[in-house]
Parts: sequence; structure tokens; C-alpha cells
Amino acid sequence: MPRTGQPAHRHVAAVTRALAVLDALADGEQELGTNEVARRTGINASTVSRLLATLAAAGLVEHVAGTGQYRLGLRLVQLGNAVLERLDLRTIARPHLRALVAITDETATLSAPGERNAITIDFVQSPSSVQSVAQLGRPSVGHATATGKVMLAFGDRELPPGKLEAFTARTIIGRAALTAEVDRVRAAGWARSVGEREEDLNAVAAPIWDSHETLVAIVGVQGPSTRFTAKTMRAAVEPLRERASAISSALGWQPVT
Repeated sequence: MPRTGQPAHRHVAAVTRALAVLDALADGEQELGTNEVARRTGINASTVSRLLATLAAAGLVEHVAGTGQYRLGLRLVQLGNAVLERLDLRTIARPHLRALVAITDETATLSAPGERNAITIDFVQSPSSVQSVAQLGRPSVGHATATGKVMLAFGDRELPPGKLEAFTARTIIGRAALTAEVDRVRAAGWARSVGEREEDLNAVAAPIWDSHETLVAIVGVQGPSTRFTAKTMRAAVEPLRERASAISSALGWQPVT
């Protein structure tokens, strides 16, 4: 078979099912049992049991003896850190995250666009006593977060398939409304989220480009709605976009003149 340098088009079904199991555990708010993983993935319980045992042996999931359930394993942290260590982007972006925190007094985040969601890869926490909680590896849902909307607008991603989940009363769940919102983000060059993923959390976000004008990351500022109000969000947009442009320039991006 000739070598093309490209990934093969045929996938290994067992690996695909194992990844579905990991996704189910990642999406869960807590530990999950075999039957619940089977329900979420559509894979029969006996197969899920074998997959979990294999993943546990590799340290990718952990079996909790007290409950008989499973959760993600520490080996995933090791693998994730190996990926993050080669991302010079974090080194370049961190001073700008600190600057945004100094300007806004809110938490600044750096996220990488993924296949379905954007994933937090770095953050600098607000110094305020009341903080929004950022977490490494946390997904930013496309239709319900400022970061996710930036990914949909600039990351060459399709709108999420199927029924859109309503996280709060403010979540955009209509496909026409989401299309209009993504168009607005594309025209404005930045996105906002007002209590759409969590009722008491507001955020703004902007794209980071590389030398090929490809979306490589998203920088955001988030804070509790009691403090990060419509007025303070608007005030944060200009420094946010300035820092996003500075990071992009450091990656070789040149603005169109």
C-alpha cells in the first residue's frame, strides 16, 4: 500500500467505541456506571463493560471501588499535558491574559477550537473575592458560550446537529436565532454570552489567528453577572480585541489593510 502521509480513511470500530465511552465520562457531571455509559453511547452493556476494563487497565479511566462506577483517569491528564507542553501559544498568550485581568479585574481564558466544542487550555484567575471558575479542559459549548460562538463564526464549523440544549432560559436553542447570532459575531469580530451557559456568568471572546489566517485559539474574559454587567462587558471588548490581535501578530498573522 503506498504511503500518502495522510491518515487512513477507515477507522477501527473498537477504538471508535472506546472514544465514545471516554466522551460519555467527560460529559458526565459525576461518576457513571456501566449501564448509564451504555445508555449514553448506544453501545450494549457487555461491550461497554469490556471497554471500561480495557481503558481502566491503561489508566485512561478509573474504577471507583466504593460505588462500582467509573470516572476519567489520571493518564488522560498526562497525555493532555504532553499536548499542552508543545503549544507555544500558551507561552505567547499568558502575558496578555494577565494584562486582561489587570484591566478588567475578571478572569481571562485561552481556548483551543475542537471538533465540537472549544476547550480551555489556559487561564488567569480574577483577583476578586467573587470569581467565575475556569477549568483546564472544560468545553465551551458552541451555542451557549462566547468562546463557542467565536469557534462557530470563524472556525469553519457547522452548527451543532440535532436539538440544542437549553442550559438556562437565555440559551439560544432556535437554529435560525443561532445562525443570526453567529452572523452577528462574524460581522462584529467578537462574541458575548449573557447568562446562556450559567445564569450568573457573562463573557466576551475574540478570535486568535495564525499566519495562515486560521483560527487557532480564542481569548475570553468572563465574570459573575452581578459585576460583569452590560457596561463592563462593553468596556472589556476593546482591550480584549487588542490583546487577541497582539497574540495573533506574535503567531505571524498580519491584518488586512
